[in-house]
Amino acid sequence: MKFSFHIVITLWYLLLANTTFAYTHQDTLRGSNGDGRKWWDVKHYNLTVYLDVENKSISGVNIIKFIVVDKPVDIMQIDLQDTLTIDSVYIYDAGATIKAQVVKEDKVWWVHYVFSKWAVGADKEVKIYYHGKPRVARTPPWDGGIIWGVDSLNSPWYSVACQGLGASSWWPCKDYQGDEPDEGMLLSVSSKAGELTVISNGVSQQDVFKSRVNIWEVKNPINTYNATFYGGDYVGWTDTLMGEKGKLDLSFYVLRQNEAKAKKQFEVTKQMLHCFEYWMGPYPFYEDGYKLVEAPFLGMEHQSAVAYGNQYKMGYLGQDRSGSGVGTLFDFIIVHESGHEWFGNNITAADIADNWLHEGFTTYTEALFAECAFGKEKAFAYTRGEWKNIRNDVPVIGAYGVQDDGSSDKYDKGSAVVHMIRVMMNDDEKFRQLLRGLNKDFYHKLVTSKQVEDYIMKFTGLDLKAFFDQYLRSTQIPKFEWYIKKKELYYRFTNIVQGFSLPLPISGKKSETIRVTAEWQSIPWKKGGYNIEASPDFLIKE
Repeated sequence: MKFSFHIVITLWYLLLANTTFAYTHQDTLRGSNGDGRKWWDVKHYNLTVYLDVENKSISGVNIIKFIVVDKPVDIMQIDLQDTLTIDSVYIYDAGATIKAQVVKEDKVWWVHYVFSKWAVGADKEVKIYYHGKPRVARTPPWDGGIIWGVDSLNSPWYSVACQGLGASSWWPCKDYQGDEPDEGMLLSVSSKAGELTVISNGVSQQDVFKSRVNIWEVKNPINTYNATFYGGDYVGWTDTLMGEKGKLDLSFYVLRQNEAKAKKQFEVTKQMLHCFEYWMGPYPFYEDGYKLVEAPFLGMEHQSAVAYGNQYKMGYLGQDRSGSGVGTLFDFIIVHESGHEWFGNNITAADIADNWLHEGFTTYTEALFAECAFGKEKAFAYTRGEWKNIRNDVPVIGAYGVQDDGSSDKYDKGSAVVHMIRVMMNDDEKFRQLLRGLNKDFYHKLVTSKQVEDYIMKFTGLDLKAFFDQYLRSTQIPKFEWYIKKKELYYRFTNIVQGFSLPLPISGKKSETIRVTAEWQSIPWKKGGYNIEASPDFLIKE
C-alpha cells in the first residue's frame, strides 16, 4: 500500500506522534461493527457508476445482496461520505419493492425499515441510488480520493485510491474492513469520455477497447477499498503464467505512449509471481487474474488490478529505502503492491488496527523477492537496512473499533517482526511453510493479529507472546547491557515488557547462543573472549 518518505508525509507522521487522539462518534461508527451493521453480512455488490469527468462528479447505483446473520434491528448503516448524496434506497421484500426512509448523519446514512421482521439466515437485497462530487485526492494515494488528471499528451486520465479514506468516498457500501462481499462484485463504469478505456478489478465482460460501458466481474471476496477504476488512453497486452494452480491469466495496461518501456519494466512480473508462489503459496485470485495497470499516482494493492505509478524507475521512485544498494536493483512498487495480494488482499485484518498484518508481511515480501533474485545475503542486508526508517512514535497496533491503523512503523517494524521470527526459527524451509500455511489456512479470511500470533506460536513452538507485545504493542526497543567481571560475562535486557527475552548469538573461538532476559545472567568468560555486539538480525539497541 501507500508508503512514502516524502517530507510532507514524514512531517505528518511526526505531527501525529505528538497528538492526543480524541476519537469521535463518527470514528466509532466507521471503525466498529455497530448495531446498524452487525446483523447483516454482505454477499455481493453490483455497482454501476457514471463519471462526469468534466464536472468531476459521479452518479450511480449499488445493489447490495446480503444475508441476515443476527437478529435485525430496524436500522441499517450505509456509509457514504459527506460530499455525496443518497437519492433513494429501495428494499426488496416479499416480492415487493419498497422505498425506505433514509436519514443522514455526517458520513453515515441510516436506512429505516422493519428489518426486525426478517429471520436470521434470510437472503435480502437493497438498491441505493446516489450522486455528487467525490473528494478530490490532493496527494494520492496518501491523501485519498478521486484523481481527475491528464497524461503527458493531455488526454484525460483518472482513477481512485481510497485506503484509509474509505470506499464510501465514492460509492455507498458497508465501509468496514471486517466485511467483504463473499461472492465478489460486479463493477460497471462509463463516462462522457467514452472513447477512453476503463480498467477495473477482476475479469472484463467485454472488449474493453470497444465498449462505452466497461463491466468487470470479481469472483472472489474483495475489500471495499480495493475496488477501483482506471480511465485513460490505454493499450494492453496479455500473457499467462503456469503457476501452482494451473494457468494464471496476466494482463497489463499502460498509457499508449509508455508501451515500449512498460513492456521492458514489467518483464519481472513472471519471475516475481513464481517467487511469491514458492514462498507464500498459490496466487490467491486465479479466477480474477493478475493485472498491472499504470496509474496517475504511485501505487496501490488494488486486488487483481495492481496500481503502478513508479515512473518506470528502479527502487522507490529511483531511491533505495534500505540504503543497502539492493533497493535499486528492482522496481519497489511492482514488488510491494503485488505482495499485498497475499497479505492484505488474501489475508485481511478485520480491524485496521491490525494492519501490520498487511504492511509488515508485505514489506518482508520485498526481501523475499530480493532473495529469489539476488541471494539471501543481499536480501538480509536489504531488510535490515529498512529498519532505519522506524520511528517508534506510537505502537504498531492501533486502537480497536475507531478506525485507527496505528503507527507507520507497521511497515518496517512489522517486517522486522517477521524477520526476527525467521531468525529464531533457524529453519528457512519451515519458515516458508509457515508463510504458505498462513495463506492456506487463512485463505480469503478476515483475521485478528491475535489469531495470526497464536497461529505462529503453535506452528513454530516458540513462546512469542511477550515478543509480540514488545514490538507491536509498545514503542520500547530492547537495550542489551553487558559487562565482564571476574572472568564472567554478565548480560541482560532493559526497556522491555514483562516476560520478554531473545536468543542472541555471541561469537568467539566457539559461537553460542545466550537467552537474554530482564534478569542479570552470566556465563564464563572463556579464554580469547567473545565478540559481544547487538545482533544485526534483531531489532535491539546496545
